[in-house]
Amino acid sequence: MQDQQHVQGQIQSEPRKSLLGQVIFSSRWLQLPIYLGLIVVQGVYAWKFLAQLWELLEGLNHLTETDIMLAVLGLIDVVMIANLLVMVTVGGYETFVSRLRIDTHPDQPEWLDHVNASVLKVKLSMAIISISSIHLLQTFINASRIDEHTIKWQLFLHLAFLLSAAAIAYTDKLLAGTTAHHQRD
Repeated sequence: MQDQQHVQGQIQSEPRKSLLGQVIFSSRWLQLPIYLGLIVVQGVYAWKFLAQLWELLEGLNHLTETDIMLAVLGLIDVVMIANLLVMVTVGGYETFVSRLRIDTHPDQPEWLDHVNASVLKVKLSMAIISISSIHLLQTFINASRIDEHTIKWQLFLHLAFLLSAAAIAYTDKLLAGTTAHHQRD
């Protein structure tokens, strides 16, 4: 009898779930169409990659080494953007919507084990820097055909991406240190 009263007391003392709280928490599912849209965009990039590859193969006999290098960098750029899409889709869904529950799948990405908003930000900023680097390399290879003003702006934007990534990483390091300090106390 006493155990039953104890359980009833616990149930009554637990805060009731508010309808507003449930609605707010359930609103995360509004992101589902966004992530499904990113999967469609992934298909668009797969098509773009195949079209660019076909174009490269068709023109192989009359392309210069520079043209081939630019085409290959264009293909790498598409791959990097596709990888960015996968990170955003998988990591974002896992972090903000629902667990994927693929822990036992042999193809589960290694980084998914420890993904959170902070890790995702750093990985995305690194991917953006990589994509920007490919664009900058294309610009430098093709510098004779591009005006100096455009080259300067691309370099400036690349440096801004680098500084932003460094700031994000530093902020995350500070936050991790603060969290570790509070957990020890």
